[in-house]
Amino acid sequence: MNQSTQRIAITAGEPAGIGPDIVLELAAADWPAELVMVADPTLLQARAKMLGKTIDIVPFDPAKPAQPARQGRIVIAGEDLQAPCTPGTLSPDNAGYVLATLRRACAGCQSGEFAAMVTAPVHKGVINDAGFPFSGHTEFLAEQTGAPRPVMLLVAGTLRVALVTTHLALKDIPAAITRNSIEETFSLLHSGLQQRFGIQSPHIIVLGLNPHAGESGHLGSEEIETIEPALNALRAAGLNPIGPLPADTAFTPKHLAQADAVLAMYHDQGLPVLKSQGFGEAVNVTLGLPIIRTSVDHGTALDLAGTGTADSGSLKTALQLAIDMAARAAT
Repeated sequence: MNQSTQRIAITAGEPAGIGPDIVLELAAADWPAELVMVADPTLLQARAKMLGKTIDIVPFDPAKPAQPARQGRIVIAGEDLQAPCTPGTLSPDNAGYVLATLRRACAGCQSGEFAAMVTAPVHKGVINDAGFPFSGHTEFLAEQTGAPRPVMLLVAGTLRVALVTTHLALKDIPAAITRNSIEETFSLLHSGLQQRFGIQSPHIIVLGLNPHAGESGHLGSEEIETIEPALNALRAAGLNPIGPLPADTAFTPKHLAQADAVLAMYHDQGLPVLKSQGFGEAVNVTLGLPIIRTSVDHGTALDLAGTGTADSGSLKTALQLAIDMAARAAT
């Protein structure tokens, strides 16, 4: 790979959703990295025609030096659809194709072929309907890379929110929050902020699980029995967690002004706040992997597929963040 030009793999996601649409939007501008779309070329050609776009689609040749992406041109590492695709209509027959694109991009990152991967949205339900157990990109990529504990981090401008637990039912969350899970997640978030974002001494707020962070045990005991001991162990190891703080006050300007990230206990405790501030421009980053992976903050939007009205802002922000992270890793 040309040392001055990184190669970034981009998966087009669910073929019936807006993934192909927003991937095509990347060709509307030049980029400082070579963008390699991992998708079916006939799918992108058909969607470009539907959207009235004229784009030069060329096959990926890893033997050639990486070149910065140029407007109107798309490089594709081809994976074949397994069934015809109609925008807006899910087909379980294409679930294997979606997973194949993820495996291809991930393997390329592991081998050094790609410096990072950026993922368009997939549809978890149709993948599971096809018989593939799948709870999300985060868990799938952790399995592919052998990472024991991936950390989901959402970024919207200067606000960063990470999660101790990810895609779990609410009833299963208390049992999943252990001293070990908190300590490991915090440590990975801390090192991720250093390595991926260049923040040498991260300040991280940790939320409680219960309302008012348990109200001294009157509204739940998890803070006293699990969260506070975990934070004390982290402090003894030389780290400086802030908390546990009540979730309903931690996101106030006073607290956020002193924080580089917030560690929430579960998905819907932290992400609604972040998405309310930056939906459409936020980025999902997976920490704890041996590769760089960023993603959009939204779903497949089946009703918008093929209409030309999908917003590509989150994908463009995710791509720029991946390029920045890859450049930092290369120095």
